[in-house]
Amino acid sequence: MSRIGRQPITVPAGVTVAIEPERVIVNGPKGELTERINRDMLVEITVSRPTDRGEHRALHGLTRTLIANMVTGVTDGYEKRLEIQGVGYRALLKGRDLELALGYSHPVSIKAPEGIEFEVPQPTRITVRGASKQQVGEIAAIIRKQRKPEPYKGKGIRYEGEHVARKVGKRA
Repeated sequence: MSRIGRQPITVPAGVTVAIEPERVIVNGPKGELTERINRDMLVEITVSRPTDRGEHRALHGLTRTLIANMVTGVTDGYEKRLEIQGVGYRALLKGRDLELALGYSHPVSIKAPEGIEFEVPQPTRITVRGASKQQVGEIAAIIRKQRKPEPYKGKGIRYEGEHVARKVGKRA
């Protein structure tokens, strides 16, 4: 039996969970999230699977984790922090959108999708916040992809605390 799948999902006060045949809707103070789930999975306070077939076993822990992440997202929210390193590299907030100067001939603009907000406490720091763990991670990855950290000088955008393996350059 899945160790993750059999754990109960704790639902704090102020959060409502609506369970439909193929959807789970979680409402809370930070918003509403909807996730489509496999119709075979039985969702209550715990998630159970109908059989021990391989596909049901694979979906068991996944379904429970997705619902638990939705509950956490609408109560506390998720955030990813990024840091920018490099001379002249900086971030700027323009309304809800993020504008990055990354050494290109033009500024790179990233629009904030619904449910995501950016914060720039310093020109070299970016915080991505939102209720959906998947969406926050995806937007943070898109920002990092604009200028990945390079191994020789370490310039680029990296996650906070990320270690970039450095290489030795040419020798004379």
